Amino acid sequence: MGIKSFQGSRKQQNTAAPTALKVKDYMTTKLITFKPDQSVQEVVESLIKYKISGGPVVNGSNELVGIISEGDCLKQLSESRYYNMPLEHDNVEKRMARDVETIDGNMDVFDAANKFLNSKRRRFPIVENGKLVGQISQKDILKAALQLKGVNWNSKTNSSN
Repeated sequence: MGIKSFQGSRKQQNTAAPTALKVKDYMTTKLITFKPDQSVQEVVESLIKYKISGGPVVNGSNELVGIISEGDCLKQLSESRYYNMPLEHDNVEKRMARDVETIDGNMDVFDAANKFLNSKRRRFPIVENGKLVGQISQKDILKAALQLKGVNWNSKTNSSN
């Protein structure tokens, strides 16, 4: 005689594909931005005050022109000491990174996570129609992942196996 299952009938699995999580749903839209003509000292004060590690640099039309980070400020600090130049005499435009990689707000958050891993960046700005509309950070991606607790992570999984 074979072994019988006493578990009873199994609950029908949810076969609906989970909705893709988009970057735009988790990006930060209230950003602390910097201007090219601001002093590096002002940036350092803002980084400390707001407990951030960097931020986008925008022009008067809210167009992304660069990013400035703690590392950029540290370089300036080190050089200012070496050349005996006060911190307030340098501006953001001289120190910011100009080659800024952005991502699409419609990108899936898991694709964005891979982009973070491959680029070693801490944040990506999101630009629409030439204007800065938001920024996604590694922490934002982690928050999105936490909301998926108990949900199927792979939208391509076929539950009819």
